[in-house]
Amino acid sequence: MSRGQAAEIASGAGVDVEVATTRFLLYGLLPGWFVPGLADWVMHRRTRIEDTVGTKESVIHALMMAEVGLPIALTLRYRINPLLLSVQLGAAAVHEATALWDVRTAVRSDREVRPVEQHIHSFLESLPFGALASLMCLHADQVRSLLRGGRGDPDAWRLLPRRRPLSPGYLAGIGVAIGAFVLLPYGEELWRCRRAARVRKGRARAHRAAVRKLKGN
Repeated sequence: MSRGQAAEIASGAGVDVEVATTRFLLYGLLPGWFVPGLADWVMHRRTRIEDTVGTKESVIHALMMAEVGLPIALTLRYRINPLLLSVQLGAAAVHEATALWDVRTAVRSDREVRPVEQHIHSFLESLPFGALASLMCLHADQVRSLLRGGRGDPDAWRLLPRRRPLSPGYLAGIGVAIGAFVLLPYGEELWRCRRAARVRKGRARAHRAAVRKLKGN
């Protein structure tokens, strides 16, 4: 996609259903995804994840981001075809299973999962399905090809570059947003959890040493 094409989509010139849906995905849903993600991090911080579930839950969060991030990265660079649709559908299913694991882990711990956080989770779980449904509507021919197992399409199971690549500026902007609103806060969360775990281990070792010393006396 050239800079002029991107500007045309952003401005709404000559809008039809396909262009409007594409504009919604590129400039609405994908950037908007960062809002509930950042809000969820705030909730983890407010409920002191590092002192309750700790590193285990933070690693689950990283896993879910990878499950969402991989199909997004592929979709931004490659054509929608049966192979990419299969990756997207599989990732959505795995992400949903991991989300259930995440909530179960948090609820069974000492961390309070507040109603607001549960509501944030509902957005984070529904957005992948909304994005996937929109893409499938835009590429109904590829959905039919997938249902036929890709028969008659020699490129069905190959990754092919987009016919109209997204502009470097758009990709750079999304990359910066991912770094600022996903990698940085959740990296900080994981670091905080690991630091708290080391402190607890240090205290436990000191306590055991003190007990041994008392017993020795």
